[in-house]
Amino acid sequence: MKTALLQLNSGDDPAANLTVTRAMVAEAARAGAGFVLTPEVTNCVSSSRTRQVEVLQHQSEDQTLAALRADARALGIWLLIGSLALKTDDPDGRFANRSFLISPQGEIAAWYDKAHMFDVTVSDTESYHESKGYRPGSHAALADTPFGKVGLTVCYDVRFAYLYRMLAQGGAEVLTVPSAFSPVTGAAHWEPLLRARAIETGAWVLAPAQCGTHAATRGKPRQTYGHSLVVSPWGEVIADGGEEPGIIVIDLDRAEVADARARIPALTHDRDVTLI
Repeated sequence: MKTALLQLNSGDDPAANLTVTRAMVAEAARAGAGFVLTPEVTNCVSSSRTRQVEVLQHQSEDQTLAALRADARALGIWLLIGSLALKTDDPDGRFANRSFLISPQGEIAAWYDKAHMFDVTVSDTESYHESKGYRPGSHAALADTPFGKVGLTVCYDVRFAYLYRMLAQGGAEVLTVPSAFSPVTGAAHWEPLLRARAIETGAWVLAPAQCGTHAATRGKPRQTYGHSLVVSPWGEVIADGGEEPGIIVIDLDRAEVADARARIPALTHDRDVTLI
């Protein structure tokens, strides 16, 4: 299956972001991609809670979701909307960071709320408290497609190997990791983590990313690492998106999953080990 990863530089205006995203999705489809993936928070990258309250919508009203579902149907493609920041009805007002896999019929084939929140202090000048604005998800997600079973994850999840092992042992042959990674941790950890998840599971790892400095009408502009990656089931980096917005197109071969797992059948070698 010809597959395309979009590397975006989304700002805090969902309408403007949607125009760019739709154009890139259409371009990827014209290039022959039958599976297209966008990064985390495709609709809105913002560090301002008040701006998010102002522009974000509930899932049933979200214009980005509606438009991209219609585009998937019109183009006849599978589309991973890496994630959308969405309002919820939670009493504390926290948002959901929700990934969607859309079928060529425009239906939601699977959805997943990011489970692990990025609550870290990277340096004296860079800290994140994602759980203050977003509520964590509590379920994993798998979906059957013609090019393999797909397991959905988001960004910081990549540091939690048990999630990927669980998805792979549940049948996942393709693991998606849409991200808006910090430049500091990205430079140090992004590629090693993604390669490790591929090697451990013998699965394709597809990681479309946000990049650059993100336009902000309110609050401090965020910066993200870019370098969207495609990693083969053997752990090889097949493509790297660099630091600018753009599109990666690769051929996704399901047979490589079976080959990698036959050579190193680690998914079948679990043992119960007691900590003493």
